[in-house]
Amino acid sequence: MTASVVDALPPLVEPGPELTRSEVQRYSRHLIIPEVGVPGQRRLKNARVLVIGAGGLGSPALLYLAAAGVGTLGIIDDDVVDESNLQRQVIHGQADLGRSKAQSAAESVAQVNPLVRTVLHEQHLDSGNALDLFADYDLVLDGTDNFATRYLVNDACALLGKPYVWGSIFRFEGQVSVFWSGHGPTYRDLYPVPPPPGSVPSCAEGGVLGVLCAAVGSVMSTEAIKLITGIGRSLLGRLLVYDALEMRYRTVALRPDPTAAPVTELVDYQAFCGVSTPAAAAAAAGHTITASELRQRLSDGDDVLVVDVREPAERAIVAIPGSVLIPKDRILSGEALAELPQDRPIVLYCKSGGRSAECLAALHGAGFADAVHVGGGVLAWIDQVDPSLPRY
Repeated sequence: MTASVVDALPPLVEPGPELTRSEVQRYSRHLIIPEVGVPGQRRLKNARVLVIGAGGLGSPALLYLAAAGVGTLGIIDDDVVDESNLQRQVIHGQADLGRSKAQSAAESVAQVNPLVRTVLHEQHLDSGNALDLFADYDLVLDGTDNFATRYLVNDACALLGKPYVWGSIFRFEGQVSVFWSGHGPTYRDLYPVPPPPGSVPSCAEGGVLGVLCAAVGSVMSTEAIKLITGIGRSLLGRLLVYDALEMRYRTVALRPDPTAAPVTELVDYQAFCGVSTPAAAAAAAGHTITASELRQRLSDGDDVLVVDVREPAERAIVAIPGSVLIPKDRILSGEALAELPQDRPIVLYCKSGGRSAECLAALHGAGFADAVHVGGGVLAWIDQVDPSLPRY
């Protein structure tokens, strides 16, 4: 593939109807840019863009695409607004707590630009519906925070021949690229295989600087507008990496792997990414207790050792009283096994149950056959035992 193919992409969308007087006034600052002009604005008006997730990256992307005059914005999200979202998901507000994220986002879009049509898809994206959902759109924006969905989006877009803009954030670093099978690299060229389960913490586990979402989401929006109007050089064939602590941007060249097998079908991406490993699932079967059951055992005076396998920063926010901290990595490496008693029942917990199930499998393999873990983790403890504790 030559550089010119990646550098010079034709406009993705044909111009729509003539602009109304109101639209000319609203978009006048676009219209006087020679590279955009009236034709470019009409392309934006005619564009149909699907944004996956109305979260940290979806929030700024939706707001700026709406302000730019993208005619139709699809929103996929089956979650509700939680208080921990408000630190970075600026499309939602205090009054939206407990509401559908998709509906909250659509109302914010309407406030920014009532000329934009929103289409809500309040459902979980999976292999059964991705192709049908994507088929109605010109372009997809993926700001999701898990590998299974990222591979699903990549493969669905590859099968449909559609480009998509991808963004990722973690703590102080963001990444953005454009992927388009047949025209340049895809996500599978960046990550040919998913990382081992649990090796890359999610934002819910590792945190994210809230304002990082604005920086990365605005770049994603910029790439979408460039693709729609056919202006500038897109990030197709390049990975943009932003380090907020160093205030540094750099780009890394990406090339398609000529030996990679083509995508021919959608698969079970949870299994592909090993989201729930067989060992963890087997360990949890018959060895999971509820938070309420743990409370009863503690009230009855059972001499159990409650082990928190999260990270110190998480424990500083909230913890089950009386528990001790032994982070997951120390258990999985075997380093902490000598610290665990052979003569006391062991109960593991994490934030929501995934990491503790991994540790449970490791303990069973090391001979701690009676160890159990708390299904739902500390969040379940908050819900079932002590709602006064903070969620995160």
